[in-house]
Amino acid sequence: MTIKDKTCIVGFGDTGYGMRGQYAHKSQVVQIAEALEQALDESGIKREEIDGFCSYSMDKNDPSLLAPSLGIPNVNYCGMVFGGGGGGTCGAFAQAASAIVAGYANVVMVYKIITQPPHMRFGASYGRASKAPGTANPRGDFHQPFGLVAPGQFFSLIFRRHMHLYGTKTTHLAEVAVAKRYHATRNPRALMQAPLTIEDHQNSRIIADPFRLYDYCQENDGGMVFLVASAERAKSLKQKPVYIMATAQGGSSEWGQALIGQNTPEPLYASAGHAHLAKRLYAMAGIEPKDVDVAEFYDHFSGMVILQLEDYGICKRGEGGPFVENGGIQWGPKARLPVNTHGGNLSEVYLLGLTHVAEACRQLRGTSTSQVKDAEIALVTAGPTNLPTSSMLLRR
Repeated sequence: MTIKDKTCIVGFGDTGYGMRGQYAHKSQVVQIAEALEQALDESGIKREEIDGFCSYSMDKNDPSLLAPSLGIPNVNYCGMVFGGGGGGTCGAFAQAASAIVAGYANVVMVYKIITQPPHMRFGASYGRASKAPGTANPRGDFHQPFGLVAPGQFFSLIFRRHMHLYGTKTTHLAEVAVAKRYHATRNPRALMQAPLTIEDHQNSRIIADPFRLYDYCQENDGGMVFLVASAERAKSLKQKPVYIMATAQGGSSEWGQALIGQNTPEPLYASAGHAHLAKRLYAMAGIEPKDVDVAEFYDHFSGMVILQLEDYGICKRGEGGPFVENGGIQWGPKARLPVNTHGGNLSEVYLLGLTHVAEACRQLRGTSTSQVKDAEIALVTAGPTNLPTSSMLLRR
């Protein structure tokens, strides 16, 4: 059985974009309700049609609380994707689509909310008591005692290896950051509106060599709700349907806990860990990398965009740096492939990847602020992070 083109994203809404801690006073259920109202309004779906819930990154908003709070009368399917961070974004849509095709649900709500209280930061490391005897804790035993504690440090080591192997430069990182900021300045919803130059990037402070300030994603509060329905139901709704061509989740077991373990063998180490996913994704969709018109790559760090270009076959291994040069991923006449046309995690907002799905939908509806002419197929990725991660191909 295949899910290809049998389900569609029919609507979405958001909570608004806040800086870290801005929405800490506001119930996450209230935020989900606000985003759902937008999704219902733009799609034409009736509230009582929703009978499924899917989320990821261990979202704490349980359907047993959400359903009565949101006025949803019946729940026929619930799914939660394993893993932390943004690796499960597309995996949640995989579950939603699969549930509908299998007949478990009619309309599935995919959601995720981030609210960061003042006393904690997403991705931070905190001191903890030792694990119970007999349980493995490689991060606590081998990394944290020596100062390797944050995601930026983990990813910087991977990208530094890529620089060593292929001659990739920090100016290539700058090209990624500048392209995202340019897209953000065209997007009134984006939080980062000040123009950014290569020189600005190169003169910014180093945080985890070779990553500088502008190589890091933002820290934000907010979230989104998406509605997934059958292709047949989508025909009678308000928006142009965005078809889910294929979704892939997982990865090579050699990647495993690559970030925490830092033990992935070559040549997989100097990558985004997505090559296995990419092969499956293209095969399920029946397309090739050259068929992709626009890509929304998960960009918690600028270097991971370069590595994903390689993993997804947009360019050859080791050629991601030169590919982004001279506006290679920036919307405009020089673009080889426009990437993150909303500004991405770096410059629009960081909501664990759901805004990347929204931007792909806008591109395929023809409503993006940096619209790719005649865009027909969009690639969306989640992560890179520890296994499992996920990705998705959408079409108009």
